[in-house]
Amino acid sequence: DVQLQASGGGLVQAGGSLRLSCAASGFTFDDYAIGWFRQAPGKEREGVSCMGSSDGSTYYADSVKGRFTISSDNAKSTVYLQMNSLKPEDTGVYYCAAGPPELGRSGSYYYTDYWGQGTLVTVSS
Repeated sequence: DVQLQASGGGLVQAGGSLRLSCAASGFTFDDYAIGWFRQAPGKEREGVSCMGSSDGSTYYADSVKGRFTISSDNAKSTVYLQMNSLKPEDTGVYYCAAGPPELGRSGSYYYTDYWGQGTLVTVSS
C-alpha cells in the first residue's frame, strides 16, 4: 500500500522554525516528485514546496521563498520541509503528496497521485 506519513507539525511562535518530514513507502520513490501543500482555515489547499526525487527540480510558493527549504533523503524515501522565520499566515494543515515529475516543477495540485494525512502547524503572533 502507498503511504505518505507526514510529521513534525506543532505550535511555534512567530519567527520560529519547524521541520516537517514525509516518509514514503509502497512506491518507487525515485520515480515520483513529492510536494508539500497546506490548507488554512477557510482557504483552499495551496502548493507550498515540491521537489523531484530524481531530477532535483524544486518549486516554492512566492510566500515561502527564502524561508522554507525542501530536501530529501532518497535512501530513507523521506522528504523534509525546513520552515524558518515562520509567520502566523503559515498556520494550517500541511499535507505531503506524491505525483509525476511535473509536480516537482509546478507545485500544482493537478499533478498529485497520492496524499498523506496532514500535520498541523500553528504559528502564534
